[in-house]
Amino acid sequence: MKILIVKTSALGDIVHALLAAVYLKKVNPEAQIHWLVEEAFTEILEPLPYIERVIPLNMRKLRKEKSLAEIRKLREAIRFIRGMKYDLVLDLQGNSKSGFFTLMSGGALRFGFDRNGVREWPNLLSTNRKITLTAKDHHISDRSLAIAREAVPGDNISVPEISLQACEESQLRVTKWLAENNSDKKKIVVCHTGTTWVTKLWPQDNWCELLRWMIEKGSFLPVLTWGNETERSTAQSIMRASGGSILLWSGGSLGDLTALLFSADLVLGSDTGPVHMAAALGTPTVSFYRVTDSSRNGPRGSKHVCLQAPLDCSPCLLKECPRDDECGHSIHLKEALNAIERLLK
Repeated sequence: MKILIVKTSALGDIVHALLAAVYLKKVNPEAQIHWLVEEAFTEILEPLPYIERVIPLNMRKLRKEKSLAEIRKLREAIRFIRGMKYDLVLDLQGNSKSGFFTLMSGGALRFGFDRNGVREWPNLLSTNRKITLTAKDHHISDRSLAIAREAVPGDNISVPEISLQACEESQLRVTKWLAENNSDKKKIVVCHTGTTWVTKLWPQDNWCELLRWMIEKGSFLPVLTWGNETERSTAQSIMRASGGSILLWSGGSLGDLTALLFSADLVLGSDTGPVHMAAALGTPTVSFYRVTDSSRNGPRGSKHVCLQAPLDCSPCLLKECPRDDECGHSIHLKEALNAIERLLK
């Protein structure tokens, strides 16, 4: 059986959708699972043993440059997926872009969400098997699993939450980097202070206080990670305000970041890709939720603590809000410290 999964972005959403592929491989170990994804995220999928082929796209570059070379690459990708003649195509994204590739695949059975589950209505035109989500599919990972279970039924198939792994080369590089910077063998606590929405951020002064507390404890080595130059600049500002022994992530590939998150004793952050990657690697996490819902997006299990803003309007899904500062500080520092101590006890 040949199966195509269409989930092109974003980082956290791709990680959440991995459980669907894990499930499909457990039900049918002989299945060939291919994944269509934005090129920037291929590194986290390529090391996974249950995915036979990763098919890259670069739609962002195509929209920006509109070059003939990028158009040719897009045509080649479409030609490849049509030529595979997939038995099943699973659209786990539910927007117009994913719908376009789902339809272009030519698959006879194309599974996706129904009208209440899609993000953009044109997606409905691309699928011929539409799945109705129920209350038990509230978590974002369960949404993808619902489609996979409908496409390939399996009785009493349990799916482990650990679904990600680092490649060997990245692990060697990161292990060496940590050894050079952690001669005292302190506990590695990765702090990812950035995220895509301003209204998802935990306030910088809280991060500074948290890092000072770690430094005073003397048993932690905080590592500040970043994904772009804005996040890097913010991390540097937090480092300067906190003082003490703090490591700034040296940067590198997404594969290297995966290895760092796997090597950490704990990962802290808002509702952002690196937190969800850490959870999928089995690393304990403490995460902050303001405009998004921790019961829908947050890591699950006893190794994870999700702190939700207590305001009556949270979660609101707003990207701008006049109560932004109040909301951010409503998740108190003490809650985070208690969670850290409990998980690392």
